[in-house]
Amino acid sequence: MKVVVYAFYGGALGCLLLALRELFLGLEENRCSMTYMFEYPEYRRVQLPRYVARQYPAYGLYLYGEGVYAQETRGLKLTGAPVLFLPGNAGSYKQGRSLGSVALRKAENMEGGIHLNVFTIDFNEELVALYGGGLLRQTHFLHESIKVILRLYKDRPDPPQSVVLVGHSMGGVVARALFTLPGFSPGLVSLILTQASPHQAPVLSLDPYILEFYSSVSRRWSTEAEDLRNVTVLSVGGGYRDYQVRSGLTALSCSADDPNKMAVVVTAVPRTWVSTDHLSIVWCKELVLATVRAFFDLIEPETRQFTEDAEKRRSVLSHHFIQHTGRLQAHQLNRPISFSGLPESWSEVNTLRLIYSAPKEAKEKYFLFVLSSRRKAYSHFHCRSSDMEMSSWLFGCTKMDKSMCVQAVDLSWRTELLPAYKVVTVKLGELSAMSHLVIDASNPSARQFTVECEWQREERLTVPLSVPHVLAFGLTTSDITINSSGLLHTIQLKHFHQVYQAFKIIVTSHCMATKDRLPNIYRIKVPWFREDSFVTAGIPSVTEMSGMLHTSRHDNTSSALLQLHTSPNCQYKVSVRSSFSKVLGQVLRSCGPVLLVYTAAVLLLALRRQLGCIIQTGHTVALREAAASGLQPHKVELPILILHLSLRQGWFQEGWTALGLPDVDMLPLTTTEDISQDAAGSWQYWPHLVSLLLCVLGAAVAFWGSAVLSASVHMLSFLLGPLHRPSVSRHSGTLRPSAQILLILSLIVVGGATCGALAIAVSFLIHLYRVLRLKMTERSLSYMMNLAPQRMEQNSDNGYSGSGRQKKFKECNGGSLLSKSELLDVRDDLQLHLSLSTLLTLPMMLSAPSLVYWSRNLRYSVRLDPDPWWPYTVPLLVASVLLTNCSTNTLSHSKLMLGLTSRLLLPLSVAMTTFSPLHLYRVTHFVSVALTLLVTCCHI
Repeated sequence: MKVVVYAFYGGALGCLLLALRELFLGLEENRCSMTYMFEYPEYRRVQLPRYVARQYPAYGLYLYGEGVYAQETRGLKLTGAPVLFLPGNAGSYKQGRSLGSVALRKAENMEGGIHLNVFTIDFNEELVALYGGGLLRQTHFLHESIKVILRLYKDRPDPPQSVVLVGHSMGGVVARALFTLPGFSPGLVSLILTQASPHQAPVLSLDPYILEFYSSVSRRWSTEAEDLRNVTVLSVGGGYRDYQVRSGLTALSCSADDPNKMAVVVTAVPRTWVSTDHLSIVWCKELVLATVRAFFDLIEPETRQFTEDAEKRRSVLSHHFIQHTGRLQAHQLNRPISFSGLPESWSEVNTLRLIYSAPKEAKEKYFLFVLSSRRKAYSHFHCRSSDMEMSSWLFGCTKMDKSMCVQAVDLSWRTELLPAYKVVTVKLGELSAMSHLVIDASNPSARQFTVECEWQREERLTVPLSVPHVLAFGLTTSDITINSSGLLHTIQLKHFHQVYQAFKIIVTSHCMATKDRLPNIYRIKVPWFREDSFVTAGIPSVTEMSGMLHTSRHDNTSSALLQLHTSPNCQYKVSVRSSFSKVLGQVLRSCGPVLLVYTAAVLLLALRRQLGCIIQTGHTVALREAAASGLQPHKVELPILILHLSLRQGWFQEGWTALGLPDVDMLPLTTTEDISQDAAGSWQYWPHLVSLLLCVLGAAVAFWGSAVLSASVHMLSFLLGPLHRPSVSRHSGTLRPSAQILLILSLIVVGGATCGALAIAVSFLIHLYRVLRLKMTERSLSYMMNLAPQRMEQNSDNGYSGSGRQKKFKECNGGSLLSKSELLDVRDDLQLHLSLSTLLTLPMMLSAPSLVYWSRNLRYSVRLDPDPWWPYTVPLLVASVLLTNCSTNTLSHSKLMLGLTSRLLLPLSVAMTTFSPLHLYRVTHFVSVALTLLVTCCHI
């Protein structure tokens, strides 16, 4: 039986390690270019008002500079456009140097003295993603910093009225939180650009303050306030390399019809097309260049400050971050354009496809495509070009003169820049006022390029392909073969719209002739979110892509697309196979923190098994055996499933609300809308299947974690052994009642005067000392029990009688005759306290960020304010101290209370799994209740 248990939990651990490997290592290589400083960076501290400096002694405001610019701005006489960089969780103010250095180099080539003044805030590298008590303080300091920055320009003829904010990670959330402050004027900030900022929800909800902070920000930005509609916000996610903040969290929780709120994943940003980890998104040269280009395009030449035109901000950001058309200000391209070329430079194309390579010499060339003969047979016109310097290259002719077009409308604003070339597609139904399409293939600089165009039919543009089921485990494959007769093919990956799905997509290309062909570009396009990814492949080639999503489409109205920008007269085979390892990685990426909840639930059920054994036999079982039996998904998941189904009934929901019960926490895979709505298909049940998987993985963490704790206690007991005399008493390491009272009062004073997390850590160490003493006692007893028969045999050889041997052995061991029952009692106590120490580890882990935050700010304040763990953890502190004297013997004498406690641990586990996935700090409260119940058993 033990072999089966070890095999099961070994397999579960293997799945967890496979998911971790996929999450941390199964990524594309870092293709970001490093941003280097041209000169030594300098950070000039900006003087703050005295009341601000006294109120926020740990924070600071700096101006970035290099070389001559740093010397020129020594007196803070500034003439540029202000940009303020906000670091994130544990981030340094020096991370703004990449943005500042590139902006300085860009300004050297600008006319009229246009440049940026890049400021950066020092938030003391606080862990605000793990401790929410500092977020509001950072928000208030940001408000004061903005006022100080604008005051520096008060003597300028055209002073700036607002500051552009660039926020990394939690810095982006703090930037949006500005608008929740009562005294904040929305006009002070007109543009916010965030990098890898979790706008949807915190990554870890370790205290209630961070959830309250997010709730206030969400309420403010979800309203239809006019002052917020004029604020432009662009959120950039890092892609799959960022395992700290998944890109699904970077979507903005704003009104969907507000065009000034945009979100994009960096893999879809034109001229970037790379995935970044959580830190490299700050210094990734490709993204920094796009950011700086956008900032300089947003500056008005007359005032040398950022534009106040919200439409221009949206247009510029869309051009640089969403759809690069090759030319800025696309809305001005609707003006009529006149051509004056010679007749011999015009050619009419009567074939279905055009392939043209520009010569090495400068030449004026135009191609005409007649629309009248193609409208009925074709629906689209598609072109692509590589290395063309012309930003305007596709036109719709509105007036012809013989074989020449003399007046046209520029259609190039539909152009989209791809990694190897630019493409444009127009619908013929939208060109009713035009007689011809014109391609301007001139090369005035003698630059060689290629242009390919074709007519397309709508019914052949998209081919459906059903993806394999997520539970196929890679055993089935969906294939499709395309005999390419065109430049663009789109495969609709039917039923691919959930984040838990993951596939390996292999595209095999084969061509008869490979000379002078543009490379293939394979694009996974997601209609509901800008998270596209690109792969460039040669011809012929076998290319493997990862088919995964950052966000889900719960209503099943659309699916992800695979666009193939191909070469004509080639064959392409697309194979889609589900990947079990990638599915595990996706589940862990979305629901990784929830593992802690399931681990805690399994440990509570393990304690329940130990208490049940004490009731029945007076003895307990080993922690590892109890943890193995703690996996009881039928007892935990079934009540939760029934509760979720009941909440879909209106009367039950009303009664739940009337009782004042908290909302049920859902897995990050889903939203509360999926509970209130009758979602189509099997999506309703997938979160519960994922919960079952998380329950198994959490049990594996509990099982092997208990083994690691037992091994650690074994090794630490050897280190602690020389400091203590050998003991054979089961009461080793216990405390006198007076010492317990004094210790409890001391912990309460320490927690109230300094930090509640510090008191939790001390109480854990006190209980761990009791476990170590029990382990040393067990080892001493085992050694003496093994030595006793040898001593008895030696005494028998020397002529001692049986009673004499017992008397002699009793004298050798302090006047007490050892027995196997005493060793068994010590082992029972050891296993019980190992289980309690494992449970106490959870509150210590959850409160550790607060302890680190407090220790870093100890020089500014002795007390953590606000403290999320005080005074709520007083019952936990009292219980942890009183439990040091608890034993299986005392518990066995309280069978009535012990039976009640044993029965209550299962409802506690169910309640924890129901209400803690999005409120991780609640795990500590449930553990406190369980340990308090156990204390009552020891004293009643």
